[in-house]
Amino acid sequence: MDYINAFWVGGLICALVQILLDRTKLMPGRIMVLLVCTGAFLGAIGVYGPFQEFAGGGASVPLLGFGNVLWKGIKEAVDADGFIGLFMGGFKAGAVGTSAALIFGYLVSLVCKPKMKS
Repeated sequence: MDYINAFWVGGLICALVQILLDRTKLMPGRIMVLLVCTGAFLGAIGVYGPFQEFAGGGASVPLLGFGNVLWKGIKEAVDADGFIGLFMGGFKAGAVGTSAALIFGYLVSLVCKPKMKS
């Protein structure tokens, strides 16, 4: 049942984002920022934890999950280090995901040849 919940919740998130892309004039970058901020907001009000327990990977993998990870990191760093934690927490919590995206993006750029659109 865990796999089914992860599949349909992740699919629903993707479908809602695709509707936003198709039906609004929002640019993809703005939609991604909206998703990260929404994940952080839902984590801040305490909704994202139970949602993630229910949906598993369907909730933790998309950008909503990244926003929640940033929120958790900032919250823990502020509790431990005070005001300076606002600036350190997000970097510590999001370092692995960001590093992986940069490294794999670079590796793919070595294999693929980019083409300019005309």
